[in-house]
Amino acid sequence: MSMEGRTCVITGSARGIGRGIAQHLGEKGANVVINYRSSEGSAHEAVEAIEAAGGQAVTARADVSDRAEVEHMLEVCHEAFGPADVLVNNAGITADEQFTDMSREEWDRVMDVNLGGMFNCTQVFFDDIWNADEGRLINISSVVGKQGNFGQANYATAKSGMFGFTRTIALELAKGGSTANCVAPGFTATDMLESVPDAVLERIISGIPLERLAEVEDIAAVVRFLASEESSYVTGEVIDVNGGMDL
Repeated sequence: MSMEGRTCVITGSARGIGRGIAQHLGEKGANVVINYRSSEGSAHEAVEAIEAAGGQAVTARADVSDRAEVEHMLEVCHEAFGPADVLVNNAGITADEQFTDMSREEWDRVMDVNLGGMFNCTQVFFDDIWNADEGRLINISSVVGKQGNFGQANYATAKSGMFGFTRTIALELAKGGSTANCVAPGFTATDMLESVPDAVLERIISGIPLERLAEVEDIAAVVRFLASEESSYVTGEVIDVNGGMDL
């Protein structure tokens, strides 16, 4: 599943799952656009890691909820590598609160970034993906979008909304020979879980049949398959990578 010569834009890729995806694709030969909003230092570190592995990468600062900034990211991509072949909508935020105490501002902000950002990036890069040879749209959702999670009504709703969006865009991209799929990771060993108390983490792991958290590499490998030419007959799918949490 070589990524040689394919240009991949990964939103929210300075840290966590997004960074793991970006570095994995870059190490496999892709030209990578590392998108960040505030983690500039981490974004440059990701570029250095890809270049050290023999790949090519550039950074592109953009708040995905801001259409003008996303359009600038398109320009950065085109100037560095030409049109994108693969767009991975990974950028997202949380604003956790029990629903009865959740403010409309907390609701709207999560929707603006997680769903609005996906809308902006997909629409801005749509022509690139449509015209690409084996174009790929990959949306990163979450097991929370399928199962819900206490205190995350906004986040769960946004992540669930990605499923319907993905299936619809898959239909619209099909005539151009490109695909759209969704990856729904389970709980993953990133810095986001570092603040979770040990007792809570143990309870989470006890509910996973494989009895471990996902590693970033577990998610990145699935994304690489979907981004490759080998996945050409897979579209409109939601692929769970959660250690069996739905069993």
